Amino acid sequence: MKLILLFISAAVVNNFVLSYFLGICPFIGVSKKVSSAVSMGMAVTFVMTITAAVTWLIYHLILVPANLEILQYVSFILVISSLVQLVEMFVKKISKPLYDTLGIYLPLITTNCAILGLALFAVLREYNFMESLVYGIGAGAGFSLAIVIMAGIREELELAKVPKPFEGAGITMIVAASLALAFMGFAGLISV
Repeated sequence: MKLILLFISAAVVNNFVLSYFLGICPFIGVSKKVSSAVSMGMAVTFVMTITAAVTWLIYHLILVPANLEILQYVSFILVISSLVQLVEMFVKKISKPLYDTLGIYLPLITTNCAILGLALFAVLREYNFMESLVYGIGAGAGFSLAIVIMAGIREELELAKVPKPFEGAGITMIVAASLALAFMGFAGLISV
């Protein structure tokens, strides 16, 4: 039950894009079409899942026993960049049109702060291996959910009459803010 709640929390309640505002660059850049948003969501989910597992192993089996926790940032970034290179080679080999559609945003997964945030949050929250893995899957699913919803709305907006001052980036930011407010509603109201 705890793992299910962790998954739901990572995917919806504490969504990396719409609650923590991490990973905004690919969220805005690739959310023009649902097809490219789904592909980017799958790529980010894969990288987040594998990152969660590999960084947990590196941190707990290498860095902690060697008393080298200070190297976690460097080692996590190396893991993320290596995984993104693998994804990029795979996508280029399997589907050149998809590779061209994702463009610069595919290698930018390397610098996607949501993925580094995932690795650091898992260490900070002291998740065990299984919890880290579920957290990675949930965070990736949440990223995918957010980017696909955004892409669906943006595709619909192409057919809508948007006031001139709001066309382009303006309406995109308004939609992103509205989605963030909606997702923050899942966290409930916090009274001070």
